[in-house]
Amino acid sequence: METPKVHESEYRFCLILWEQEPVSSKELVRLCQERLGWKATTTYTVIKRLSERGVLKNENSTVTSLVSKDAIQAAEISELVEKKFEGSLPAFLAAFVKNESLSDDRIDQMQAMIDAYRKEHSHG
Repeated sequence: METPKVHESEYRFCLILWEQEPVSSKELVRLCQERLGWKATTTYTVIKRLSERGVLKNENSTVTSLVSKDAIQAAEISELVEKKFEGSLPAFLAAFVKNESLSDDRIDQMQAMIDAYRKEHSHG
C-alpha cells in the first residue's frame, strides 16, 4: 500500500497528533491554535482532508492516526531521492554528507545501520 502524501503544514499537524493520540478533535483545535497559530476551521479542514486520504480517522470526535511517523518520513525521503537525485541513494548521501559536519559518533552510527541492514538482507 502506498503511503498517502502529507504536505508540510499537515505534517506539523501530524507531529502533534502522533504525540497526543488518541485525542479529541476539540483538543487538537486547541493545540494547533497554540502551537501552529491555526484557526479552528483550519484544523477541522486538515482533519477532514487527512481523513479522506486515509492518514487518520476521526470517530466520535476522537482522532487517531492510521499512518505512522516512520512510514511518512520514509515516503518523504524516497520521494526526495527520486525527485532530486534521479533515485540514486549514494548521490543523496554524498550531498547530505557534504553539508553536514559528521562527528565520529554519527559516522559510527551510520556504519552500524549499514552493517545491520547488510546482515538482515544478505543471502546465505
